[in-house]
Amino acid sequence: MSELELLTEGWGLIEAPRVDENDRLYFSDVPNGGVYRRLPSGEIETVVPKRRGVGGMVFHRDGGLVIGGRNIQHVNDGEIRVLFDPGFPGFNDLHTDSLGRVYVGSLKVDPFEEGAENPGGELWRLDAEGQATEMYDGVLLTNGIGFSPDGSLLYHADSVPGRVWVSDVEGDSLTNKRVFVEDRVNATDGLAVDVEGGVWVAQPSGGKAQRYTPDGVADWSVAVPDPMVTSLCFGGADLKDLYLVTGGQSSLGGCIYRTRVDVAGVPVPKATI
Repeated sequence: MSELELLTEGWGLIEAPRVDENDRLYFSDVPNGGVYRRLPSGEIETVVPKRRGVGGMVFHRDGGLVIGGRNIQHVNDGEIRVLFDPGFPGFNDLHTDSLGRVYVGSLKVDPFEEGAENPGGELWRLDAEGQATEMYDGVLLTNGIGFSPDGSLLYHADSVPGRVWVSDVEGDSLTNKRVFVEDRVNATDGLAVDVEGGVWVAQPSGGKAQRYTPDGVADWSVAVPDPMVTSLCFGGADLKDLYLVTGGQSSLGGCIYRTRVDVAGVPVPKATI
């Protein structure tokens, strides 16, 4: 792995990083609002102004982004199409399967509200506009979602117990949900999967990204000069650029870092719904 490169600083809590085929990095600022795009030149553009609470996003086949927040929207050149809005307090991270369906975790309380009673949220699969299937419930603070390289496993971070769950993908169902890893000290936030089946997990209390082998053994890690690493993603022509974003717990505020790793990430399919 190469040294960390600081790409931008001075933000709030950064989330939802994604890199497109033109090496443009998209990200959100959760408390201050907005979805932004960093160009390879370093220039930063506003893509979705003001929207708060965007904890996840993916690119759409027809252009634009599918983003979370208080509902799930497809935003394309300023045009907004609401895909799912059941009236929950909000949604956090999201991901796509090989068919372009969107998997997203619901929030039943504001994660920044201390002492609020939390009944737990669910994992949902969005099959088409307005069509959603609940996959399971009992997720206290939903975060990163990802699939194994062959699509047979789904990983899902739950930050409150510091767990990453893993389930078997059997047709349209998820079965045998179980603990993949648990780390109550460093906790678990966004995640990304590489082509060897390694699962990279952002650690919001550990100041690093930790890679786990397919059998759940910690091996590589990337330390970040901020105790709160909120998410990560792969990018670059060979998908060996690892981007890491932070929650602004250092004097630099929320930052985005980039490093090079030896194993490429799994491409994230574009949404089709």
